[in-house]
Amino acid sequence: MYFSRLTRQSTRSFSAQIDRLRAALAEAEAIVVGAGAGLSTAAGYTYSGERFERLFGDFAARYGFSDMYAGGFFYPYDSLEEYWAFWSRYVMCNRYEPTPKPVHERLLALVHGRDYFVITTNVDHCFQRAGFDKQRLFYTQGDYGLFQCSRPCCQQTWDNEQAIRAMVERQKDLRIPSELVPHCPNCGAPMTMNLRCDDTFVEDEGWHRAASRYNDFLRRHEGMRTLLLELGVGGNTPGIIKYPFWQMCAGNPQATYACVNLGEAVAPVEIDRQAILIDAGADVVLDALA
Repeated sequence: MYFSRLTRQSTRSFSAQIDRLRAALAEAEAIVVGAGAGLSTAAGYTYSGERFERLFGDFAARYGFSDMYAGGFFYPYDSLEEYWAFWSRYVMCNRYEPTPKPVHERLLALVHGRDYFVITTNVDHCFQRAGFDKQRLFYTQGDYGLFQCSRPCCQQTWDNEQAIRAMVERQKDLRIPSELVPHCPNCGAPMTMNLRCDDTFVEDEGWHRAASRYNDFLRRHEGMRTLLLELGVGGNTPGIIKYPFWQMCAGNPQATYACVNLGEAVAPVEIDRQAILIDAGADVVLDALA
């Protein structure tokens, strides 16, 4: 379906939209949660500013970058020992240490006991750590907790927690010991993170099983009272969550599309009557719904 233009529903108050969302949650026969970077930000996962300076001030002083993304994805380290010193700390603080704020736990309380599924572009594993059913989660872009072959020679991934913790514990002068640099057990090439950065991203068996469960959930609930609850999804990868949600809402008169996103709460005018647009952070909205 072609969408002509977008609306922000600016005349509707925050409280009125919260009331509409609360009613949609109560009436829904199925809930599809689509989560983007804004939800992780609401949970305290900021990658620049005070948190970056506190956790990576020593790296910033030596290498000159000003946020975690620059240090992880763009800086040309001279050695794998330096590269993994940065990445091990990055993974530790964004994957294995406690979540800064209990936003995902609040979301779980809203959908607990309901027929729901979560699709997310986030890679911090917060949903599963908060207690969401693993069988109802689809991480489309990877997981900070997985390694893959950098070539890749195979469609496999490996859990990295033990290796990451060892790197963090033993790094000195912003380097890890050479013997801790991870290599593929199949071909010996260096490992890399299982993150969708380019066409080398590995979609392993677990990824495909999750994709199948998600698509099956959508098929089983076609035409039902479905709440498409979009949290913190921006414009970087709209083809994964946002555009499909719009299409599903347009194709199902009983569906409701709820967009919660600070500064980016929009929807096509074609689904205006079915849309709930809340220009606020997910943490603020979840607090209001509690």
